[in-house]
Amino acid sequence: MASPGLLTAQSARIKQARRLATRSFRRKSGRFLVEGPQAVREALEHRELVVEVYAEPAVATRHRDLHDLAVTAGVPWFGVDRAAVEALSETVTSQGVVAVCSLVTVPLPAGSLQLVAAGVQVRDPGNVGTLIRTADAAGADAVVLTAESVDPHNPKAVRASVGSIFHLPISTDVALGEAVRTWREQGLQVLAADGYGATDLDTCIDDGTLARPTVWLFGNEAHGLPDGVNALVDHSVKVPIYGRAESLNLAAAAAICLYASAREQRR
Repeated sequence: MASPGLLTAQSARIKQARRLATRSFRRKSGRFLVEGPQAVREALEHRELVVEVYAEPAVATRHRDLHDLAVTAGVPWFGVDRAAVEALSETVTSQGVVAVCSLVTVPLPAGSLQLVAAGVQVRDPGNVGTLIRTADAAGADAVVLTAESVDPHNPKAVRASVGSIFHLPISTDVALGEAVRTWREQGLQVLAADGYGATDLDTCIDDGTLARPTVWLFGNEAHGLPDGVNALVDHSVKVPIYGRAESLNLAAAAAICLYASAREQRR
């Protein structure tokens, strides 16, 4: 039996919020789910984005700062039972708190950009979230996702970003050709991370290429960058592999390339 005053999995609010697990309803409603204390804390730092919070009673005690942030921001806080919070959760064991937030995506950023991470047809939500987190850690100015990439508001992507989804501009459904023209007009060079690239990262470090304002393109997990992309970019760059590994995954390549650029730009 549910505790008095707590919303259950059968509550109309919970049923409505559960629909945000689907991309079509996220787009229709302009909202998405953020799960876990750390991600909800990051969301509440941007109070204008948070619509409401659902939490088990113990969360208000165990994470008092979350409740205080919500009260200060005037964000509705609803107590829910375990079944309700699990209904909103994509994890095996829910951490007991979920926020409903407004979508964070923006048009393609303009202005004085130094470092941009662009995912081209990236289909794995975990990789999209990790790309956002890595770009944030490397001090990138924005993340761009082209058409046919997974929605960064996907629950798995949000979880993998560990709150970084709130830290930098993210643009989605971008037409790559148009974006490249815009970046060039803004004075950015465009580099493609490609295991078969004509040049390598060490060379780009040594000759000063990475000191310039840069957009890095990272491709699909299984197929890499689509045909025709190399004709759009300034350089196709491979990360040198000194051992016997066949290749690097998207997350590792992105971390190496973005940090290499960040270091050279800060020298």
